[in-house]
Amino acid sequence: MKIIEQICVVFAICLAAEGISAILPFPFPASVLSMVLLFVLLATKVLHPDHIREKSEFLLDNMALFFVPACVSILKYKDALMQNLLPILLICIFTTPLVFLVTGHVVQLTMRLLQKKGGPRE
Repeated sequence: MKIIEQICVVFAICLAAEGISAILPFPFPASVLSMVLLFVLLATKVLHPDHIREKSEFLLDNMALFFVPACVSILKYKDALMQNLLPILLICIFTTPLVFLVTGHVVQLTMRLLQKKGGPRE
């Protein structure tokens, strides 16, 4: 019965986000609103992590299954991908190390700032 309650909580948040998305004067994805709403509920302690723990663990354990439809639908655009293969590969080759570099520097900066503040240390 506990898992059904957790599913109801998640679906209620999704339904609320759909409603908010429908009344907004500009288009905004309900899935993003759902995540923001869930974050706000967890941050304000209105919703406790135990209220959705089993459901979220199930979703995380089976996350790979949710990517199958997206990967299969890419096959519909095989021709367009093949025509633009070189630019796509170049973008991936150059941006991946850039993301690593920026992320590393941001982490180092954050660690230095936390140490100056007297925060957590290694």
